[in-house]
Amino acid sequence: MSPSTLPSGDPAALGFDPDRLAAIGPAMQQFVDDNKVPNLVTMVVRKGQVVHLDARGVMDFESQTPVDSGTLYRLYSNSKPMAGVATLILYEAGILTPDDPVTRFVPQLKNMKVHVPGGVPVDVNREITIRDCLTNTTSLMMPMSAPMSFRQQYRDALTTLGWIPGEDGGRPTATQAERMAAIAQLPLADHPGKRFVYHVGFPILGAVLEAAAGQNMGDFFREQIFEPLGMNDATFYLKEGQLERFPTCYVPRETDREVKLVVQEDPTTSEKNTGPQTQFGVGGDAGGVVAPIGDYARFGQMLLNGGELDGKRILGRKTVDLMRGNHTGDMVIPMTGRGFHFGLGIAVYHGEDARPLIRSRGTYGWGGAAGTTYFADPEEELMGICFTQVMQAGAMPGNNYQETFQRMVYQALA
Repeated sequence: MSPSTLPSGDPAALGFDPDRLAAIGPAMQQFVDDNKVPNLVTMVVRKGQVVHLDARGVMDFESQTPVDSGTLYRLYSNSKPMAGVATLILYEAGILTPDDPVTRFVPQLKNMKVHVPGGVPVDVNREITIRDCLTNTTSLMMPMSAPMSFRQQYRDALTTLGWIPGEDGGRPTATQAERMAAIAQLPLADHPGKRFVYHVGFPILGAVLEAAAGQNMGDFFREQIFEPLGMNDATFYLKEGQLERFPTCYVPRETDREVKLVVQEDPTTSEKNTGPQTQFGVGGDAGGVVAPIGDYARFGQMLLNGGELDGKRILGRKTVDLMRGNHTGDMVIPMTGRGFHFGLGIAVYHGEDARPLIRSRGTYGWGGAAGTTYFADPEEELMGICFTQVMQAGAMPGNNYQETFQRMVYQALA
């Protein structure tokens, strides 16, 4: 079966300067040639039609096998928009609402406390909600930015969650119930809704969604999102025959005063290949969803279409508007700076109190830890997707391929 995607269109007829659009591929090749990334697969879609699809680089430096449009990428936090959609599917079914306390589905999280430096933890002034999880405002403390005393005091719980490495350095194998019991032991950095702390609420969201749906998220995503949208390859764990399309993941490391890419995860030993198939990280834990660029394009186009693709409606149009709405008020998002708010699993550019950027107001999207990113611009009926497999890609000097890609997409509009 060939990789799924969207129909192709003529760039000029869809409002692009063909020469400018064609310059994207060579620009991406330069990042590959400079060993900033092992590969870059890029796609541009306008009005539901693919006007640019390009693959540069290799699956791994050893074999030099070229990547193509069927290469399967670890999406990590590019799974978060899918988590938003999954939540809203259950919302439309009347099973939950964004303002439900998570304890309705995960009672272990009752009686949470707020950390008081040098003092005694105090009771939260309200419970964590599903909306808090999707907007990264649970106020759970990020272990890497917490004091060493916090990490020492709650070492067992943090190790169970995989938020700090265990003594054996292995992957955590805790059950969903064990992970929630571990989170229940942790005090919050502030009261719920008061502080943006990235990602840490998504493990809670996964437990909520599984309890609400009555099934694991692997099955739920497949039945409610992947199969209806024709995302033929998308999965949390590799299916039979997919290993040969699954690339090595790299990470920058400094050796001899030079930053080079080294192997972060080999495909054959990846949990995505070996299992155990127990952690369906809707926010990107354990790599989140694995998918080729065409599958992600189908998901993204569904949202741009207002919840429907090829006659299959996943969400109502106004529900998609709810997803893209401002759920964080005037809170400044540390990862984006001013001019953005958080929707339900996505960041949205509103452009207020910020310098203009080369995108329309209302443009939304997100990225993943291994270098994947996507944006969608409803005003221009435009979507751009850029995939590679490098953890901490920004640590490589001059590795601004994401900004370059987005700029070149917009400057190609006629």
